[in-house]
Amino acid sequence: MKIILLMLSLISASALAEEPPIVLTGTIGRTAVVVELDLNKPEAITGRYFYQKYHLDLPLNGTQQDGEITLQEGTDDFNDSPRPTLRIEPDGKSGWQGTWSNPQGKIMPIALTPAQLPESNPDAFLTRLIHESPYEYLRLSDLTFKKGKQQTFMGYPLQWWHEPESNVTLFTLASGYPDAQLNAINQRLMARMWQEVIDYHSCMLGASQFGKGDFEQTVTPELLSPTAVSVKISTSYSCGGAHPDFGDSPLNLNAKTGTPLSLEDILWIGQEKPFHYMYADDHADQSSNTVSFDDYSNYREKNFAPWLIRQFKQLYPGEMQKPKGDDDCDYGDAEIWYFPSWYMTTKGIHFGPSFARAMRACEGTSWSVLPWAARDQHEGGVALSLPQ
Repeated sequence: MKIILLMLSLISASALAEEPPIVLTGTIGRTAVVVELDLNKPEAITGRYFYQKYHLDLPLNGTQQDGEITLQEGTDDFNDSPRPTLRIEPDGKSGWQGTWSNPQGKIMPIALTPAQLPESNPDAFLTRLIHESPYEYLRLSDLTFKKGKQQTFMGYPLQWWHEPESNVTLFTLASGYPDAQLNAINQRLMARMWQEVIDYHSCMLGASQFGKGDFEQTVTPELLSPTAVSVKISTSYSCGGAHPDFGDSPLNLNAKTGTPLSLEDILWIGQEKPFHYMYADDHADQSSNTVSFDDYSNYREKNFAPWLIRQFKQLYPGEMQKPKGDDDCDYGDAEIWYFPSWYMTTKGIHFGPSFARAMRACEGTSWSVLPWAARDQHEGGVALSLPQ
C-alpha cells in the first residue's frame, strides 16, 4: 500500500512539474508566424503554428535531441506521404533559429523569439486568454468582427456581428437595459462569439489530417426580458471523426448581472434549497458552483428526469409513447433527460434530449417544451420575471 501511495505521489508531482507550452513569434522565410510547442517530453514533442496571414493551425510533432528540435508539419495520415520538416535550435540568446524544408527541396530560414504579450486588453475575454492561452490570444487579437444586419427582437434592438474567416455569427444588444447591465450582457455575448471562433479553429486542426473540416453555426434569439437572455446556438461540424456531428449549446444569461444561468437557477425539483452547477464548457466561472458533480448528477437522475418525463407524458402523450422497434426514438428513456440542452422561450423551457451517437437523429425535437405554468410551484434559485 505504501509503495502504491508513493508511486501515486510521484506521478502527481511529475504532472505538477510539467511546464506550459512555450509560445513563440517570428518568421518562416519572410512570413510572420506564431508557434506553440509542448517541450515536456523530448521524445514526443507536440505543437502547432499558424501563418498570421491565414490564422489556420498546422499541427507539429517531433523530438528534441542535443538541443535541436526536429518537427514534422501535419499529422500522420493514411498514406504516410512526406511532409515539410522544421529544424530549430537555440540561437544563443532567448530565441530559436533553424530551417523549414519541404519534400520538393525548398528551404526557408526560421527565426523565433518568445511572444511579447500585453498585460491586458479592452476585451475581458481576450484579457483572460493572455494568461490562459497566449497562443489563442495572438490569433484572436489579429481578427476583427464585421458589422452585420440590425434587428429588433421582442422590442430589443440587436446588432449582428460576423467573423469572416470562421463564418461565426452572434449579436449584441444595442439598448434596452441600464448601461451596466448592457455592458455585462454584451461582454458575455462577445466572449461566446470568441469561444466559437476558437472552437472553429480547433475543429479545423482536428480535421487537417483528412482535409478541410466543416463548422456551420446557427444562432437564434429565443427570449429577451428584463431579467433573462436566452439564445439558441446550434452547430453542425465535421472535425476529423468517422462521421459529422451536430448539437445545441444554448446561452442563458441573468440579464441583471450578465452571468450564465444554470437550469436549477430557473427550475428546481426538490425539497432542499436550489443549488447552482455549471460545466467548464459553459464558459462560465466554475468557482460559482455550490455542489459537487456527484450531487448534481444524483439530483438530475433521481429528481429532475423522472419529474420531467411525467410532465411530458401528460403534455405530449403521442411523442412519449413506447416505440415498437428497437431503432425508434424512445423519449420515455430517463437517461436522455439527465443532462438535456435547454433554452428559454416565450412559451416555456425547451429541452433537447441527449441520445447515444447512433441515435442522434432522435435529437432536435421541436415539441419538447415545458410550459411556464408547469414551473409555478418549482421556481429555481434565482428570482426572475419570466413569461406566464
